[in-house]
Amino acid sequence: MELALYHPQWGYYEASRERVGFKGDFYTSVSTGELFGQLLAFRFAGWLAALPAGAEGVQIVEAGAHDGRLAQDIIAWLRQHRPEIYERLHYWIIEPSAARQGWQHERLAEFGERFQWFERLPAASGGGNGPGPVRGIIFSNELLDAFPVHRLGWDAAGQHWFEWSVTVEGDRFVWVKTAAPVELLKGHVVLPEELLRVLPDGYTIEICPAAAEWWRTAAGVLQQGRLLTFDYGFTTEEMISPSRTKGTVRAYAKHQVGDDLLGHAGEQDLTAHVNFSTVQAAGELAGLKTEGYLTQPQFLTGILGEAVKDAAFQEWNASRTRQFQTLTHPQHLGRAFKVLVQGRGNLTAKIA
Repeated sequence: MELALYHPQWGYYEASRERVGFKGDFYTSVSTGELFGQLLAFRFAGWLAALPAGAEGVQIVEAGAHDGRLAQDIIAWLRQHRPEIYERLHYWIIEPSAARQGWQHERLAEFGERFQWFERLPAASGGGNGPGPVRGIIFSNELLDAFPVHRLGWDAAGQHWFEWSVTVEGDRFVWVKTAAPVELLKGHVVLPEELLRVLPDGYTIEICPAAAEWWRTAAGVLQQGRLLTFDYGFTTEEMISPSRTKGTVRAYAKHQVGDDLLGHAGEQDLTAHVNFSTVQAAGELAGLKTEGYLTQPQFLTGILGEAVKDAAFQEWNASRTRQFQTLTHPQHLGRAFKVLVQGRGNLTAKIA
């Protein structure tokens, strides 16, 4: 999955910036227009304003910025409507891909040194070539669902888990059953015995240690402020469902969902639902306080309730209405998207 998505030459996300959007293979909240970024900018401004002033300023750290469109929407709104925040703001983008950094530099050139790029977050213990401690906000939009996962299947007769691994057969990739590593099962697959006794043979789930590790690292970098993500997923309890016997990994191409995960490698998106229970626990173990686990409609509606009183949103037109409906309606992006917000420090500004 990691190679198919991120290989420097053949990876799905490396080939073209047009993969994402209404003309591509799938669309995101950013694809709907600038309103998503503007609402985030409004909320972020309130959070940043509530932090004590410091000589080093404040930071917004975005991971997984793709072509930089969301960063552009956020920073442009802050420059126009919150210049006092803009002047002390450093916007850092975490981007390991040279190609995507190029797209982002091109889009954000007008903002000059307001932006800085880093390949990765540093380890929680320090070091690395990422940014230093963050006073402000670290966030991502549809990042965690693209971390590589392990697919585990249930052997009902033997009452144990196995791993679905990938091998080559002739000129194609195929699935093969292998023993699930003990270290993978510990702490990641904790289901009641009474449930395991009735779990169907071959029932498949995904485990994503990489997402939890990324979140734990981000929590370690956050000195004061908030860490949040927008993504689709479930809690651990919600993950187990009769409707998901084959797990949640899906392939996307031309706005069509497919279950041929191994075909067309590098030419289709691969994604799996986020286990928010695991991510939330990783943040709490790193000392963060969970401030909210909401649906995207709840989060954005809460912001809009305040934003419409602000001069920046007084001119509400049909375009903004359409964008908001797409972001929140259950038949569009409002159905599956969740927002997890955690914080560190004495934070008073509301989250939604």
